[in-house]
Amino acid sequence: MRIPFLTLGLLALFVGLLWIGQGTGLIAWPRSSFMISQMQWAYYGAALAALGIGLMVLARRPPA
Repeated sequence: MRIPFLTLGLLALFVGLLWIGQGTGLIAWPRSSFMISQMQWAYYGAALAALGIGLMVLARRPPA
């Protein structure tokens, strides 16, 4: 389960960072996205990035 958790964690982290960038207006891609400059998406992105970090930490823990 280590590789799937690490992969999902990295994916969640990158998508979360993208959502933070779009929600704050720093990333305007794609140009017609409904997420641009909508702070709620920055909050969703922060939560998703935190979840991704949690999954990566869980994947790196040694087996009990």
